[in-house]
Amino acid sequence: MAESIHVSTFLSKEQKYQSLLPQLQALVQGEDDFIANLANICAALKSSMQFFWVGFYFVKKNQQKEALVLGPFQGTVACTRISKGKGVCGTCWEKKEIQLVPDVSKFEGHIACSSESKSEIVLPAFDAKGEVFLVLDVDSDKLNDFDEVDRTFLEMLMRLLEKLPR
Repeated sequence: MAESIHVSTFLSKEQKYQSLLPQLQALVQGEDDFIANLANICAALKSSMQFFWVGFYFVKKNQQKEALVLGPFQGTVACTRISKGKGVCGTCWEKKEIQLVPDVSKFEGHIACSSESKSEIVLPAFDAKGEVFLVLDVDSDKLNDFDEVDRTFLEMLMRLLEKLPR
């Protein structure tokens, strides 16, 4: 297991991801605690990519009702539970697809956990049955801050997470 992450601030976004992903893989290698791995990944993403907010939501069932429940995150206080189809995260879960939102104020039904959040990307992770069990939510305090580079590399991260012991 790696003990630290080093990503130069002088690199392009793509170069930062190219440097970061192998380090994240090394970071989680040999650690079988999923929560600990997600917590470290949040910290590494926030500090390396300078995201405003990074966190995970788990799909959980409570009294026969499913919801996304807040997991490890880095940033300001966040929404604890999100219903399926609600907000950007709930939409990602319902549609089972990446949501890339350049301006959250224009996303119908956006849940404003922080008024400072301006753009967002949310990615699903799938279990062996093809069901979403986790989403990664990344927020920026800048409009139109996410693009295909983020989509590509964060999607690669989600495929890595799907293979980790839970």
